[in-house]
Amino acid sequence: METARIHPLVLVLAAAVLILSAVTIAAVTGVLPTATSKATTETAAPAAVSRRGDWTEAPPAAYPTACSNCGVVESIRTAEVQGDASGLGAAAGGLAGAVVGNQFGRGSGRTVMTIAGAAGGAYAGNSIEKNMKKHTLFRVTVRLDDGTVRTLSQSRQPPFAVGERVRVVNGNSLERA
Repeated sequence: METARIHPLVLVLAAAVLILSAVTIAAVTGVLPTATSKATTETAAPAAVSRRGDWTEAPPAAYPTACSNCGVVESIRTAEVQGDASGLGAAAGGLAGAVVGNQFGRGSGRTVMTIAGAAGGAYAGNSIEKNMKKHTLFRVTVRLDDGTVRTLSQSRQPPFAVGERVRVVNGNSLERA
């Protein structure tokens, strides 16, 4: 009696599904970095402290700045961002994929197809859920008075236009200056 061998194409498909599932799990759990950037907080260097106790006057600033976080809006762009997946889409897709995969093959081939269908369905369900929850962000680029450029993301349409003077508040929002 001959032993049944699994076709090499099925093995390659199973390996691809396993790798794709591992990458998806890593992305969902936060192990892989995302495309969105987090705002960094800027801290000023502490002033030098004299240990001897003698007081010296600091020289006056040549040109005092009225607003260190003020600048001009250079551009306002929109960007579509995928939403966060809760896992419900992956679970539903995995269940549907397992049911469909179970319809193909015989013996151990049926088991492989069930697993492959579940993994593929979970990936597809997760992607569908993310696309259903996508939203629009407004990326506002501001050139500050000191020459640096900051890009801030806002979920609502900004109430100002390109060329208007604005102030960066708390490093993550804008208001008219």
